[in-house]
Amino acid sequence: MLVKTYGSAIFGINALIITIEVNVGKGSKFFLVGLPDNAIKESHERVLAALNNVGRKFPRQRVVINMAPADMKKEGSAYDLPIAIGLLAASQQISDERLEDYVIMGELSLDGSIKPIKGALPIALVAKEKGFKGVIVPFENAEEAAIVEGIEVYGAENILEVCDFLEGEPALKPVQVDTESMFLQKLNYFDVDFSDVKGQENIKRALEIAASGGHNVIMIGPPGSGKTMLARRISSILPPLTLNEALETTKIHSVAGLLGAETSLLTNRPFRSPHHTISDAGLVGGGTYPQPGEISLAQNGVLFLDELPEFKRSVLEVMRQPMEDRVVTISRARVTVEYPASFMLVAAMNPCPCGYYNHPTKSCVCAPGVVKKYLNRISGPLFDRIDLHVEVVPVPFKELAETSSIEKSDGVRERVIRARKIQEQRYQSNPKVYNNAQMSHDDLNKYCQLEEAGKQLLKNAMEKLHLSARAYDRIVKVSRTIADLDESETIHPAHLAEAIQYRSLDRESWGD
Repeated sequence: MLVKTYGSAIFGINALIITIEVNVGKGSKFFLVGLPDNAIKESHERVLAALNNVGRKFPRQRVVINMAPADMKKEGSAYDLPIAIGLLAASQQISDERLEDYVIMGELSLDGSIKPIKGALPIALVAKEKGFKGVIVPFENAEEAAIVEGIEVYGAENILEVCDFLEGEPALKPVQVDTESMFLQKLNYFDVDFSDVKGQENIKRALEIAASGGHNVIMIGPPGSGKTMLARRISSILPPLTLNEALETTKIHSVAGLLGAETSLLTNRPFRSPHHTISDAGLVGGGTYPQPGEISLAQNGVLFLDELPEFKRSVLEVMRQPMEDRVVTISRARVTVEYPASFMLVAAMNPCPCGYYNHPTKSCVCAPGVVKKYLNRISGPLFDRIDLHVEVVPVPFKELAETSSIEKSDGVRERVIRARKIQEQRYQSNPKVYNNAQMSHDDLNKYCQLEEAGKQLLKNAMEKLHLSARAYDRIVKVSRTIADLDESETIHPAHLAEAIQYRSLDRESWGD
């Protein structure tokens, strides 16, 4: 007898429907075809033990299982459940009448229980798109899949529940989630706050500007000056995620298997901080079977690279194109996938190997030329994509001991949101641009007209401070954001003056 069950395969951050055809006939051999990987081939033993341990029988006849489309590689153990259900239906141990209505996915334990899987959210999305009535997934993944409205979602803890449900018994109840309520409930919850940081008001101002315009920023300063502490709090001043952004970000984390049982929807912008020993594939994505990397996991959020010069140069260089295109393409011999990569880069570094160049009280012990050499570990093209360079100095004891109130993240965030709304209106006719950092050269000419006094100030600054040519566009973009924070349509000389001070690493004299 031939029956069909339906599963799903993850392709990039999206899913495809996989048809699992099970034929039981005369003979005694078992065949599993359709480009399965080793984990799927091993499902024979898991399914055999699981069925035996729940009182069901594995067919003792010739079994042929085909996973279509047959020319696409399938991977992972999540096909155990649809294969087992197909075998039971093909051997007439359960009815096959309702199989065409559901996408079924889950890994089987030897005792028949069902283990969680990756990618439940995109699986539910594709099931809805293809017109299925519902999905049956492991109980731990049910809330994640139930975020998708307009489709029934059932969470099962063991295979017997699935069998009874397909026989028409009320063994499973649909899981329902109020997505909007869940989203709004946790939208403004953060573990950290800007008020935790004493002093460093100029650095907080720079990070407020960076958050307002979506600008990449690098902080350079000695150990213990608060660079990491400040970076970890930048998510608390970014605008809240929209529901669409939350779903997109959740889908990426679902595919990567990073959603816990207690987290079905990401409500805060992600903050990713990989160690400097990370590989190229770990940062941008890839592998034998492509998986999203850290830059995709930071989608709609912050990618923090601490100790930037300690990262391998090749790792940093592969990040350049995704930073520009906001998407990363992973190509293999048989497959090409795309992952989104729209993130805000926040980097931190010591000014030199000893860490004390330009320190107000401690002397640098590095040999002549070492500071420049240390800075040159980071290529010019990568620096070219970083809009703000901020020098961080240690906080004096007087400010550390200060007990007066410090502005909380909420107040800063309100100003950031107002500035972002101005940019949203400005670029509403251009779907490729939604903040100042993404402006093209043509956009600069259109939206960043400078007064005569401003042009002269910028000219004098570039000549006096020996700023490189690449600093010009960055200064203008940042000044546009500062003007937006002031709710000014015009970029005034004061806005330019503040933006100029955030290009310290472009000065030819820096590090000499």
